[in-house]
Amino acid sequence: MRKTYVTKEADVKRQWYLVDVKDKILGRVAAKIASILRGKHKAIFSPSMDAGDGVIVINAAKIRVTGRKLKQKVYSRYSGYPAGQREVKLEVMLANRPETVMHLAVERMLPGGPLGRDLIKKLKIFADDKHPHQAQNPKVLEV
Repeated sequence: MRKTYVTKEADVKRQWYLVDVKDKILGRVAAKIASILRGKHKAIFSPSMDAGDGVIVINAAKIRVTGRKLKQKVYSRYSGYPAGQREVKLEVMLANRPETVMHLAVERMLPGGPLGRDLIKKLKIFADDKHPHQAQNPKVLEV
């Protein structure tokens, strides 16, 4: 009789990856990063557990989008007060806060709840090619 393998926290080996997103398409890169944060690239993947690795993203300001998304895609937020809804176009958001664009794209591909909140903490995003995470010895990942 075979036993089902259950992933334990002690079995998880963490690794950091460095992703350069210069001239890459936003959605495709975000999907790959979300998969790595989740741990789906490992044989010990378990849907209810954090077995993923950390990701450092550089050159977020130089990300690309296809079609007419720059002019048409809108990010909305709501403060909860009357007339508190704000909308920002992707073009403006990329110019002012490119890290937020990448962060939202990846975060919305992760599960909601406590697991998703833990996973997103392992994502570090930088607008240019400098980052302070050399101590993690990140592996360069081609996406």
